Amino acid sequence: MQNQTIKTWFITGASKGFGLIIVKKLLANGQNIAATSRNAKKLAEVVGSNASNFLPLEVTLGNDTSVKAAIDKTAATFGSIDVLINNAGYGLGGSLEEVTDAEIRNVFEINVFGTVNTIRHTLPYMRKQKGGHIINISSIAGFAPGIGWAPYNSTKFAVTGLTGVLAQDVKSLGIKVTTVSPGAFRTEFLTEDSIALPKTPIDAYSNIRETHNRFKAYNGKQAGNPDKGADIIINLGFNPNPPVNLFLGTDAYNRAADQIEALSKELEENKDISFSTDY
Repeated sequence: MQNQTIKTWFITGASKGFGLIIVKKLLANGQNIAATSRNAKKLAEVVGSNASNFLPLEVTLGNDTSVKAAIDKTAATFGSIDVLINNAGYGLGGSLEEVTDAEIRNVFEINVFGTVNTIRHTLPYMRKQKGGHIINISSIAGFAPGIGWAPYNSTKFAVTGLTGVLAQDVKSLGIKVTTVSPGAFRTEFLTEDSIALPKTPIDAYSNIRETHNRFKAYNGKQAGNPDKGADIIINLGFNPNPPVNLFLGTDAYNRAADQIEALSKELEENKDISFSTDY
């Protein structure tokens, strides 16, 4: 870690993956941690701590009242909220006509509105403190879309977009904001606990099935080291001048670079059309 300053961290989705690794590392460093999960008892068990600087919280992220209560309890317990890490989320694959209305609304509820809820209720404390750092874990899929993941990609595009605007909105208040867009890391993300696929697939989308099968086979072979990724995310919380956008992993960097190149080429190819609409 870059700094031994004691901060209060509020971390969602802390029972596995990046969230769990980050919580354990921060607790070992003596930081104040409020961590959320759907089951606080199980969260405490997997973290393996009953320390006074650890506050496990049972939160329904899509429920605004539940989120506010957790944020308020954190501030009351530790006296501040210095770093918010929105890590909770899951994947939903398939074409848009293969997923149900309930399925796509639920993935937005967790991935997007859960993020909005924590930010909305954390900002008053950060404004009063005249400082803080909001770190939203998006995905390379929120910048460079991939075939077969329209529902998930759309949630991460929303997270990336709202984070970019938020960074501008709160800069004058002394609050920092970062989007972290990881590529593939060896977490539990490619397991059935973290990804949902269509229950009634349509035969015409064989290209999507092939993509999903490749993803399943890729589990455990991802290039990204989650321990190293967690260290980078933690160091962001101590960084006095953090980036607004950070891509994690060689695959994320390469996909972002390819996307920028493709967009630049298409932009120039259609420049005359773009300019033709002015008075």
